[in-house]
Amino acid sequence: MTSSRPPCRLYLITPAAIPDLGAFAEALESALGGGDVAALQLRLKPASDDGIRAAAAVILPIARARGVPVILNDRPDLAAELGCDGVHLGQGDASVSEARRRLGPDAMIGVTCHDSRHLAMEAAEAGADYVAFGAFFPTTTKATTHRPDPEILTVWQEVMEVPCVAIGGITVEPAGTLAAAGADFVAVSAGVWGHGGGPAAAVAAFQQVLQGVAGDN
Repeated sequence: MTSSRPPCRLYLITPAAIPDLGAFAEALESALGGGDVAALQLRLKPASDDGIRAAAAVILPIARARGVPVILNDRPDLAAELGCDGVHLGQGDASVSEARRRLGPDAMIGVTCHDSRHLAMEAAEAGADYVAFGAFFPTTTKATTHRPDPEILTVWQEVMEVPCVAIGGITVEPAGTLAAAGADFVAVSAGVWGHGGGPAAAVAAFQQVLQGVAGDN
């Protein structure tokens, strides 16, 4: 990897359930005020369409006030309806081409690729804006069966230009290892919302670690 690669950035994911939108709005304001956040993924599972709409009504204005794009998990149809900035697709969701048709050329479309460079290359060739590898560590956020080696990030950087996201059980210290391996973004949920010092301190800590890696390159 060359030193010209941009620094790895934090990709924030909402909790899977948000029982109190008012309290979460305060937590989100705090998190986004804590440091650099490249994007926010709205990921509610399970949730009704109306539940997602209600959450988006609270989350979108807060993120936009900070200039943070909002990406909806799984649902290009709702992403288009709600005016989200993009969508993150699992392997069982809509295709990249279908998402692009619904959301337009400027939307940010990412694809979960587990531990497979083959799936990632297919997604990149289909026009994905980023690919996500993981879960790198055990996580209680979702059930996972894939555990890639960080080397997949290094190899991806050597052969592809489409950015890659590392996801899955990432806390502050391992984030630096994944950034050094080649992640363009580290996607974090519980590592921010469950941080003992609060979400602002968590984001600040991630930023410090990721910038430190950039300084070492």
